[in-house]
Amino acid sequence: MKKQHNIPAILAGGGLPNYQEITPHSIDEHIPSLLKELNKELNSLERELENDLKTHNSFTWNQVINPLHKIGEKLRWSWGVICHLNGVCNTPELRDAYTKQQPEIVRFSNKIGQSKVIYNSLLNIKKSQFQTLDETQIRILESELLSMRHRGVGLSGIEKDSFNQNSERLAELSNEFSNHVLDATKEWSLLLTKKSQVTGLPNRVLENFAAVAKKSGDLYIDDMCAPTKENGPWRVGLDMPSYIPFITYCKDRSLREIVYKAYVSRASHDNFNNNKIIEEILSLRKEQAHLLGYKNWAELSIASKMAKDINEVESLLEELRSAAFPSGQKEIKALEDYAKLHGEMKSTKLEPWDIGYWSEQLRQEKFNLDQEALRPWFPLSQVLNGLFDLCERLFDIKIIPSTNNEEPTWHQDVSFYNVLDKDNSRIAAFYLDPFSRSETKRGGAWMDECLTREIKSDGTKVLPVAYLICNQTPPVEGTPSLMSFEEVQTLFHEFGHGLQHMLTTIDYPQAAGINNIEWDAVELPSQFMENWCLDRSTIMKIAKHWKTGEELPEEEYKKLRLTQTFNSGLSTLRQIHFAITDLRLHSQWDKGMKITPDQLRREIAKTTTVIPPIQEDQFLCAFSHIFAGGYSAGYYSYKWAEVLSADAFSAFEEIGLQHEAKIKLSGKKFRETILSLGGSRSPSTIFKEFRGREPSTNALIRHLGLSAVSG
Repeated sequence: MKKQHNIPAILAGGGLPNYQEITPHSIDEHIPSLLKELNKELNSLERELENDLKTHNSFTWNQVINPLHKIGEKLRWSWGVICHLNGVCNTPELRDAYTKQQPEIVRFSNKIGQSKVIYNSLLNIKKSQFQTLDETQIRILESELLSMRHRGVGLSGIEKDSFNQNSERLAELSNEFSNHVLDATKEWSLLLTKKSQVTGLPNRVLENFAAVAKKSGDLYIDDMCAPTKENGPWRVGLDMPSYIPFITYCKDRSLREIVYKAYVSRASHDNFNNNKIIEEILSLRKEQAHLLGYKNWAELSIASKMAKDINEVESLLEELRSAAFPSGQKEIKALEDYAKLHGEMKSTKLEPWDIGYWSEQLRQEKFNLDQEALRPWFPLSQVLNGLFDLCERLFDIKIIPSTNNEEPTWHQDVSFYNVLDKDNSRIAAFYLDPFSRSETKRGGAWMDECLTREIKSDGTKVLPVAYLICNQTPPVEGTPSLMSFEEVQTLFHEFGHGLQHMLTTIDYPQAAGINNIEWDAVELPSQFMENWCLDRSTIMKIAKHWKTGEELPEEEYKKLRLTQTFNSGLSTLRQIHFAITDLRLHSQWDKGMKITPDQLRREIAKTTTVIPPIQEDQFLCAFSHIFAGGYSAGYYSYKWAEVLSADAFSAFEEIGLQHEAKIKLSGKKFRETILSLGGSRSPSTIFKEFRGREPSTNALIRHLGLSAVSG
């Protein structure tokens, strides 16, 4: 990549960012000048459009949409890099720079969204040019008009001022919420010094805990030497690669209770308390909805989604809840009986910190499957090879690692890959940042846009580049990253998002990749890809022992398949509980009510959980998806899209996964519709083009091993 001389890295406006040069100082120095320049460009565009409105009967696409996108893309590129670094390389200095500039970013975004001149120009195009626009342009135009209405273009005076103040405050609160979760997770840890305290934990986990202890400066007390996996000490954290194995394998029930309570109470007390932030966010969102003419935030949110209204969402969630609840009750009873028979519990009452442990014990006995023991068959490099082979098999593409090492990165763990079409032409690329870094990296996994496909006015083609971010188990002391099967599924999930971003054939950037796709359909390709993790042909290419190269034994593969519906009632209820809580917080809760958001959540739990939340459970305080992400009144999207993805995968099941020629044809069709068309058409239209009919919940209920409830 050639360096652009005399242009600060943060203002490059295109190409791969030079991450190392984008510092807190450069953000403070150059973002204000960028906003000043963009304000001038916006003012100039508005003047031109205003003059033209007086003298012309109609506008063209190139007069309005293209210059508007050019302004927006300059901001997206620069601020997008900052947001990305804030998520993967978080430092106090970067956080301060981000927080300082965020209000001005919100103000400028509101200025664009509330420009009546631009809005009227778009309406003019719709009225005068509608017959000449193609289907994609119509989608983009309608979406932009709705977006501007939702950004307050119809407001004026006091209402406009209130809306803008609320927007800035909501952005500030979202950032504060996210920082509290990160800081609370990072701050808490538990030092274990006795071998009896780590009974049941696999060697790999002990290696990780000892490595954390060593990094923290802890010493082995007997001879004051460095920590080891055999003798400790071991330091347990609340990041997912630490928390999940501990709560799953630690035999000491009292320690599981301590760690569980610390995890579910994150960001709910002391300096990191998100409770008041939650109430303020919900109140401000409701006020914003009222200002825009909606009853509540959920109604506003769903107005731009695939679902028709709140009732349709509630109906889907109830259909799945009623199918899952009886199964969840039976699954808890089975765990209680098993724990009573094999455990040292003083009572038969199962507590939340027991579920993961006894589920794993029962799973091992019932299926003779130790999922931890399967990690050696899932080294990251081999999983990637299998994933890339699957993409070649289904979509006729090749994925190869970059060999020139010229692409800039933000961390030594990050790698860069090119995506080639069947003629070996380069069509896309992506960054992969796979490992957990609890001190500086936001938890979870996600895909984001680095560059979006676009044909510029001079004919230059911009190829899409994706960020693929995971938080899986890092390598320890010469051992590669050995993945759990869940981590494999997570990688496939995020790669599905990446494929939709990278394999788009839409040249309008506003509808290319994941842009302009209704939020409740955007999880379709990600969840679709998860289904392939248990396709026999796929997993046998993925699962090879990191030392011997031995394929996963057939009997272990069969066990993995059998376990996929194990406790599926409980796992389904968990997602339903999150989705209904999110929806009702944003449609029913009000600060004038005599209950808190947490109390409302506990009422919902009576019909969506089999074991009610304990007093310490303040899950909402770490529910970043809806309070610091894009899922507010939209968490149901996971289940909505899972219906679509299961139905899409059933198209492959119906022709037989072993029929390679037919699979390739269906893969080609999936690429040419769902992956290619992105936001250029409605999701229902694209789905019907692929599947030949409307979606059905039957495939999902079958995949989950549940029974549909009639009546």
